[in-house]
Amino acid sequence: MLPNTLLDALLDEAGMSHAGLAARVNRAGASRGLSLRYEHTAVARWLKGQRPRGQVPDLLCEVLAARLRRTLTLDDVGLGVPDGPAPSQGTPLSGFMERAAALWRSDEQQRPHILGAAPVTGTPAVLPVWEWENPPEDVDVSRDGPTRVSLADTETLRAARAHYELMYRKAGGIATRARVVRFLNFETAPLLRGSYSDATGRQLLRAAGGLVAIAGICAYDSDAQGLAQRYFHQALRLAKASGDRGLGAYVVALLVNQALFMGEYRQAVAFAEAALRAAGRELTPALGTDLHAMQAKAYACLGDASSAMSCIRRAEAAAGRISSGAEPDETGYVQPGLVNVQVAEALLRLGDLPAARAQAVAAADAPAHDRGRVHRLATLAQIELRQGEADRAVATAVEMTVQARGMESQRLRDQLRAVRGHLLESGFGRADEAAALIDGALRVPL
Repeated sequence: MLPNTLLDALLDEAGMSHAGLAARVNRAGASRGLSLRYEHTAVARWLKGQRPRGQVPDLLCEVLAARLRRTLTLDDVGLGVPDGPAPSQGTPLSGFMERAAALWRSDEQQRPHILGAAPVTGTPAVLPVWEWENPPEDVDVSRDGPTRVSLADTETLRAARAHYELMYRKAGGIATRARVVRFLNFETAPLLRGSYSDATGRQLLRAAGGLVAIAGICAYDSDAQGLAQRYFHQALRLAKASGDRGLGAYVVALLVNQALFMGEYRQAVAFAEAALRAAGRELTPALGTDLHAMQAKAYACLGDASSAMSCIRRAEAAAGRISSGAEPDETGYVQPGLVNVQVAEALLRLGDLPAARAQAVAAADAPAHDRGRVHRLATLAQIELRQGEADRAVATAVEMTVQARGMESQRLRDQLRAVRGHLLESGFGRADEAAALIDGALRVPL
């Protein structure tokens, strides 16, 4: 029995206590000739996942709809057909936003069934990308709500996205995630429930989509892969509603990266192709660079050297067209050297060590934020070890470990462990010193 997070979120939005909801349900039942004697304990059971009997689910819709001044269905209150299919991304926008807010609230409450959920696979994993790429579009996203949303509000969301992205790069996703989720709950959700025109609404949804994507990145970095996937799917739905194809393609790129991590290489290729195809003229050179580079890595993992090299050439060509200041904020992660490290990883997988080394050195020599530099050094250290250059690898590993200090990231820890393992396998005398330094970093709990 899973908690009813939708009912919990609606109850919180309505500002009702458990006892208050029970009393209102009793009164609503009396108006239908029912004799009900529910108390706060019954509401607690419903929130834990117990399904109310008889007409009570309809009464809950009636009571909460009256309080919130909008129509609610059984699906909206988490009491739809038992064991029926979950609503797809094609759910009407208002219903989608209620489900999104319920997820944010459950995440902040650290509910185990949310944090430990496995990523969906098969059709449920592919459907959000298909629905983003294909009609129907959202014709009008305007909404009537309790508070008027202004363009200043959307700027606040954009500023928050930039703030948390910078925090993520410096401190890691584990340290940043709780802050982002709290902002989504207390600042973003009320705005989405507010009143806005179609034009303002699209800007609001775009800003919210960028922020939700950061929450997904932080969940991915915390190794909560199912939760990260749900955030990415939410961001993709918000991008579609905003009408910004470029933002949607950026979110699909995040799904491509996650697919690579999970070993879903064919899915990574397909998702990247969908983003490249659907973004059209809104595809920026930076995003095209990353998508082609990730496709190259996926093809390399599949053993398709010809396709991998074709994608590498496309990535390098796109990188040459990147113009500083002409990219949206979201693609700022495509910094000098990113394409080099992506290409290095693809070439390493293909077994071309000299070419991989040249790309990895170029990546390490290029300026990068702290997190990006750790990743680049980890790649270079592994290639140096493969080439038998243990002295250089040890020095690179030490620099990598020092650079990673202060970051709380499961993904970076994975890289530290991988480098440590390769160092010890090398049998080189000084490798023990570098491995011990990495051990010290790994002993600090996250």
